[in-house]
Amino acid sequence: MRKIVIWGSGGHAREINWLCEELGVQVAGFLDERPEMKGQIVNGVPVLGTLNDIEALKYEVELICAGVGDPALKKRFVNNTIQSGFRIAAPLIHPRIRLSRRNTIGEGSMVFEGAVLSDNIKIGQHVIINRSVNVSHDAVIGDYVTIAPGVNLAGNVTIDEGAYIGIGASVREKRHIGCWSMIGGGTFVKEDIPEFTMAAGVPAVVKKQLDMF
Repeated sequence: MRKIVIWGSGGHAREINWLCEELGVQVAGFLDERPEMKGQIVNGVPVLGTLNDIEALKYEVELICAGVGDPALKKRFVNNTIQSGFRIAAPLIHPRIRLSRRNTIGEGSMVFEGAVLSDNIKIGQHVIINRSVNVSHDAVIGDYVTIAPGVNLAGNVTIDEGAYIGIGASVREKRHIGCWSMIGGGTFVKEDIPEFTMAAGVPAVVKKQLDMF
């Protein structure tokens, strides 16, 4: 049986724990950088501390770094995990989704209940595809992207690394969302969105520039 440790111990990490329960995957614990969380029990699962605290488990567990929705934090967790010599988990895919066999999903990514991913879709690493998301043909979703519940992506949409698509947003066909951008909840993306920007509204309008890192 696979044995998983999840970065994070908040709401999204608990949802991943539930996903693992649905898949019959054992969760050995959560990781949390907050010292006060070490030793706490969350939904019956212990918070183990940080990577230093699970050194003895290095060859027994796989790490899920997408236990938080913040794409930048996910990327930092991934870098720390790889540098420390831990293994990244294979994708977690809920059994109650619709998924073409011609799609590809990268390591550390997850697809939650009710999602529909049609055909020839490419999903990168450490991507969150949340509940009831619809992704149409030929979409390309980059590493570290987070897609919130109820998002609809039309065909040939490209979402670059680290973008965050808010709850209930919709993106029309052949649009491009730049890296590390944020799309507000309920937004309709009619035109391309530049990198490092926050956009919202119906149709989407760029509200501000975001800091590069």
